[in-house]
Amino acid sequence: MSRFQILSYRPKPGKEDALLSAVREHLKVLRAERLITYRPACIMRAADGSIVQVFEWRSAEALAKAYRLPAVHAVWAEFGLICDHRPLSALSECKGNFAEFEAVMP
Repeated sequence: MSRFQILSYRPKPGKEDALLSAVREHLKVLRAERLITYRPACIMRAADGSIVQVFEWRSAEALAKAYRLPAVHAVWAEFGLICDHRPLSALSECKGNFAEFEAVMP
């Protein structure tokens, strides 16, 4: 059964454009490896500049497989250079009943 994942990245200073490129590349690699569905992904921006990404894994097994693929690790390594992962609870938008974010075009 498919699984949605919501990720939050805080760009390091001056790295927002690089982060947006990496998020788009992340989706390309995951699709090329047939790990995620073709349901459109969402890329959004929080008020503090964090980037929020939502996509759908094909299955829990696909997510587990991602950890074994060099192409996926390469993208994840890039994330380590340009951003910090943040829990959704750190975003002010997630403090209330409804979270709203600015849409970022894919």
